[in-house]
Amino acid sequence: MRAFIVRPFGLKQNIDFDAVERDLIAPALDALGITGRTTGEIVSQGNIREDMFRLLLTADLVVADLSIHNANVFYELGIRHSLREKWTVLLRAPGDVVPFDLLTDRYLQYDPANPKATVPALTATIRASLASEGDDSPVFRLLPAMSPQDPNVFLTIPREFGEACARAVADDRTGDLALLGQEAHGCEWETAGLRLIGNAQIDARDYEGARVSWEAVRSSDVDDIEANLRLGTVYQRLGDLPRSDAAVARALKAGVRRPHDRAEAFASRGRNAKMRWVQSWRGAPPDTWATKALESPLLREAYRGYKCAFLEDLNAFYPGLNALGLLTVTVALAQQQPEVWATVCDDDNEPATQLEQCQRRLRSLTGSLEFALKAAKGRQDRDQPEDRWLRIGLADLGLYGSPRPARVAADYRAALVGASDFETRSVRDQLQILIDLSVCKENATAALAQCSQLAADTTPGRILVFTGHRIDEDGRAVPRFPKAAESAARDAIRVAIKSELAANGGVALGLAGGANGGDILFHEVCFELGVPTRLYLAVPPEQFIPVSVAPAGPDWIDRFNRLLDREPPRVLQESETMPSWLSHKSKYNVWQRNNLWVLFNALTCGARRCTAIALWDGASGDGDGGTQDLVTQARSRGAKTVTLDTRSLFAARTV
Repeated sequence: MRAFIVRPFGLKQNIDFDAVERDLIAPALDALGITGRTTGEIVSQGNIREDMFRLLLTADLVVADLSIHNANVFYELGIRHSLREKWTVLLRAPGDVVPFDLLTDRYLQYDPANPKATVPALTATIRASLASEGDDSPVFRLLPAMSPQDPNVFLTIPREFGEACARAVADDRTGDLALLGQEAHGCEWETAGLRLIGNAQIDARDYEGARVSWEAVRSSDVDDIEANLRLGTVYQRLGDLPRSDAAVARALKAGVRRPHDRAEAFASRGRNAKMRWVQSWRGAPPDTWATKALESPLLREAYRGYKCAFLEDLNAFYPGLNALGLLTVTVALAQQQPEVWATVCDDDNEPATQLEQCQRRLRSLTGSLEFALKAAKGRQDRDQPEDRWLRIGLADLGLYGSPRPARVAADYRAALVGASDFETRSVRDQLQILIDLSVCKENATAALAQCSQLAADTTPGRILVFTGHRIDEDGRAVPRFPKAAESAARDAIRVAIKSELAANGGVALGLAGGANGGDILFHEVCFELGVPTRLYLAVPPEQFIPVSVAPAGPDWIDRFNRLLDREPPRVLQESETMPSWLSHKSKYNVWQRNNLWVLFNALTCGARRCTAIALWDGASGDGDGGTQDLVTQARSRGAKTVTLDTRSLFAARTV
């Protein structure tokens, strides 16, 4: 989240406004993790620049100091009130009389002689303002028909950032996407960049990464429609149905308008109800599944959600097919169990009449889907890329109505050639529901045989990510990793890796950089224990060796080269020069960036499968991407962390 501070500059009327920002406003924003401050160039009346207008519109929060009658401050506040409906906080010191038009607004008052004293109150005021759903702009309160401007229209993502995102997508590097999302924080275009990253992560099915990105977008506006719609899907994929329901409900309440978005919202509702429905009867004895499935009101709820989604957008054949499948199940089970059907029918109609109504709806829905799928196929044949879900959808349509199981099997076989694990699993799960309930069983059984290439579920191994100190260079004032401590470090790393190997699932992969000391030791120990590793370098080897390997001696260069012989490294940048869109992060360098890059690539497996091992003296203050930040990032995402405390490990070696 970004702020923009509207205030006078310098010393005016015995108030040091620069000190007020430094001692009051900035600490409050820092406490809430909010970036952005003033535009330093705007320091005198009449010096109105394009960037000021943009910042007043795009900043999530504006803090305005109205202590004195300053034309620039009033002008900028008027612009903000006219463009954005909320999240403008006003403060003032005792001084000039408040203008008549602003008399009714609430202010936080501070003592200009001791602005620090008001930091807790300002922090609480900003927090309360951000949590409020009401408008604080008098313009929007008095003119309720007015619509606020969409700041995203005015946020331009740097071309280099967009290109980096495109490369990550093309190379299937979801960890790179997570790094880019992390680095977008604090940029003026932060939310636009996070939207780009979040959508790419959903497409790559990195739902944990997408959750982080979209929650960051929503932190700027809890009612953001796109963020809530995407989170509705993300939470569902992560198995958190209550949060998925809440996100979808918030999107609908906020006023979803576009048919495609409304279809997505109702489809999410249907999908969540369907998952609960399956859980409700699969938890019972198998001989009661059909009865429990028909009795459950979740069956009707899931059908209604998917039906509403299809009616909102007839091009959305996926929810239409799900509605068709659930209605097919309803009709089949009602025919198999008329006595159970009678208990779930409405009192207004006879069970037979209601069954006939369901059958008519089934025929109508089948016909609508035939047209929708045919239209989609025509569009694809003319000018659109191959859509595997369309091919699967055409096979699904035959599943529910074809009298020829062999034909159904052939359609699924063609649709699943080259399919991803996710696509095949989705088909398999739907077919298994039909088989379990004895609905379209012959067709479903024949189709399921085409999913046989899907490997049986296994418990995947853990991913280890390592961070640690390099060997101390000669003359280091305070020893951190003396050369004599190498064997102690190796032993500690070996114990940590063996512990992970003994845990459930073992270890699938180790990830680390290639610096002398901890990194190379980690790779070597993994190799000894039969754990494959992946080498991540901040810059190409020829640039990396002189800076991060050679200072410890020629033996370390030989050991590094042996790592290169095992597997080509992944390289972050072509040089130490940082991308232009990171120029605002003055204390952030390529080495810190590389550490985060390694961590985020490890986290793509899911935080619950990730262990971060840190060979670390516990020192803080190394900034973004430093060891402390790496450990904090891993913990905040739910990863296991193991700290090998060098202060105790190396105590006997540093005297």
